[in-house]
Amino acid sequence: MKNKLLNIAILAALGLTAAQLQADESEIDIPDENTIIAKSAENAANEPNPDWEDDMTREPIDVEDFVETASAKGIAEIETARMALDEGTEQVHEFANRMIEDHTKANNELKDIARQQNLEVADDPTLMDQAKAMILSIRDNESFDEAYIENQINAHEETIELFERASHSDNDAIRAFAREKLPTLREHLQMANELEEQVRH
Repeated sequence: MKNKLLNIAILAALGLTAAQLQADESEIDIPDENTIIAKSAENAANEPNPDWEDDMTREPIDVEDFVETASAKGIAEIETARMALDEGTEQVHEFANRMIEDHTKANNELKDIARQQNLEVADDPTLMDQAKAMILSIRDNESFDEAYIENQINAHEETIELFERASHSDNDAIRAFAREKLPTLREHLQMANELEEQVRH
């Protein structure tokens, strides 16, 4: 069962099924000044991270599922970035180095949380080989740079959805971790989208 879950996680991490993120729009009444002040005070107390965006359209995720899937995704991000340094052009090297730095840090933090709460973190060494094999298998006639960036866009869309669900977790440590990392993940996605335009022109 564990290997099956890890295989599913690596497929998601490599962006084979990109999530379509949607936000519901609704009309908002303009509050008076007293309401604004009260609401600001409430938000400051309950949401210390101003970059976190509340999205109640996402259901919370099981803590063990999140830890295992997020750590597997992190491993895939690091390994594909290392491939990009070896096989990609200088155009993607800066982005790849940023992925290694940020995802290594996040994975180490997640491991610490998991140890404190007796949760299992994905560390199956075969994930590294699977990550390398998978990105090579989806290249088709694209250049490595194009395949890598396309992969990164899809993978980060999936990861953002995962972390948005975790941001509503009842587990305080997991909820705080997910909310802290969401702005960085969204920045990664923006960087990948911008890099895609550069690579294809």
